[in-house]
Amino acid sequence: MARAGTFDNIRVYWLAFIAYWGIVLFGYDTGIAGGVVSQTNFQKHFGMWPNGIQNTAQVTAVSSNVVSVLQAGAFFGALGSAPISSKMGRKWTLVGFTFIFSIGAILTTVASSPTNGLALIYAGRVISGVGIGGISAVSPSFVSECSPKEVRGRITGLFQIMVAIGVMLSYFINFGVSINIVDGPRIWRIPFGFQLVPAGIMLFGLLTVKESPRWLASVDRHDEALANLAYLRRRSTDNLEVLHELAEIEAAIEEEREIRKDLGWKEAFFGKGNFIRFVIAFVIFLLQQWSGQNSVSYYAPQIFASIGFTGNKNSLLASGVYGVVKVVATSLFIFFGVEWIGRRWSLFISAMGMGIMFFIIGALIKTHPPPAASANTVVATIPPASRAMAAMLYIYVVFYSMGWGPLPWGDYVSDIFNTRTRHYGLAVASASQWLWNFVVSHQTLLIEQELRFKFFFMFAAVNIGGMGVFSLLIPETKGRSLEEMDIIFGSISSEKRAADVAKFEHGQLLLFRGGSEVTYYVSASFRTQGGWLNSESGRKGLIFQRRNTKFGVVLPSANSCNNCLYDFSCPLVMATYV
Repeated sequence: MARAGTFDNIRVYWLAFIAYWGIVLFGYDTGIAGGVVSQTNFQKHFGMWPNGIQNTAQVTAVSSNVVSVLQAGAFFGALGSAPISSKMGRKWTLVGFTFIFSIGAILTTVASSPTNGLALIYAGRVISGVGIGGISAVSPSFVSECSPKEVRGRITGLFQIMVAIGVMLSYFINFGVSINIVDGPRIWRIPFGFQLVPAGIMLFGLLTVKESPRWLASVDRHDEALANLAYLRRRSTDNLEVLHELAEIEAAIEEEREIRKDLGWKEAFFGKGNFIRFVIAFVIFLLQQWSGQNSVSYYAPQIFASIGFTGNKNSLLASGVYGVVKVVATSLFIFFGVEWIGRRWSLFISAMGMGIMFFIIGALIKTHPPPAASANTVVATIPPASRAMAAMLYIYVVFYSMGWGPLPWGDYVSDIFNTRTRHYGLAVASASQWLWNFVVSHQTLLIEQELRFKFFFMFAAVNIGGMGVFSLLIPETKGRSLEEMDIIFGSISSEKRAADVAKFEHGQLLLFRGGSEVTYYVSASFRTQGGWLNSESGRKGLIFQRRNTKFGVVLPSANSCNNCLYDFSCPLVMATYV
């Protein structure tokens, strides 16, 4: 009895689950800092309430710095990940960056001095950012390279589910701390220290998974590549489907080597069919970061306070609900929607819905201004307009979770690059993401305080503009293998790819006829001795022998008699192995 498809890929799901614990760290860190700094006791401990009065400018500056220095470190971690993963492989690169992240997490956890504690938190966040940046660049590549095309959208989409889970955990841990801890270092040590839990799970879990078969094949470790691919597909190493998939991988790698020998950054950018991929990777993350999601995620307590959910407990609880909605919506889309709707339409619909929700929120703030936000002031009843705005934010994150969230990171960008340039492409994509992430996270509170309702109109305009970009620039990748991306972007013709696959799968045949050399390729249906080979001209030749995966063929010339099919000494017909 054949195994169900889900169980066929259970090892791939396990690999994604382990690799994406680092993405839980990513999500957790995006949500934790804003909530920690919003705590009044944290602000007082680190001198932001001189003479018992809150210094609003200082609180804003510290909030922006604690959040944004993580992105600064992540920018450099993402850039450095390309040469490291190319040399060390995906698995051990992830181990190294997870260890770096853990060092930073320890520094932020032990900080306590009112005089230099903030400096230690800044340093820890930068170091953790280096780790997060490397993980964010390598994890999608690792998972994508190990996933079969039939379920790649679903498996790589786990990336965003793990981000959403990390964000949700950060909100509820901050909420729990706010209602159970009155004062002291535990206010930030518990939220920051919790980072070490997923980091530890990932470090130990990586020891249980296999290296990427595509990376192994790219460094000429073919036996290991075959063994790992068979392991991931739960098949034997002589399984025809596994051998065919490996042949596709090796054909793609061979083409890339021939076309891009001694590849560097310049050639990676401007090689045939590559530049448009880098443009897409850069633009898609530029638009994602200015879509408004990270502004809400990083500063959810402050954003909810700005629309009328005053008081730490109200704003933190509303943030927690936001996190739950995000997890549920992301999970439903990944498992039931991405392979049905497709990548391009998902991004288009997502941008449209997000833009509409932000426009409604901006209009409500303009027509129904909420009460002034304060950490210590709690209104008796949340105004109806504020509840409506919160509902719009919850609907907004549903639209985000069906396109902008899962597809750029875990699916689309990692799909469009071939094996040779994927680590360069993801490094550029990650660097673009972290660059704009840094700008957005550092400026969000300042822009919000300056623009008020126009703050939401700005994000609405970006999302509506993104719809046009998706219509003109983004090709559909649903149901296409990684090896087909070169065909989609014009790096190679479909005919050349088919010939190269046949060459690696069955062997190249050189036939000499009348002094001219003609090359043919044998298809999978001609594996046995005595089969027939249909030539390009429609005539047939007899496969007279098989030597491993390579064949000898006798192809009669136009003037030969039928005996030439069997008379190997006929001067008009010759065949040889390659």
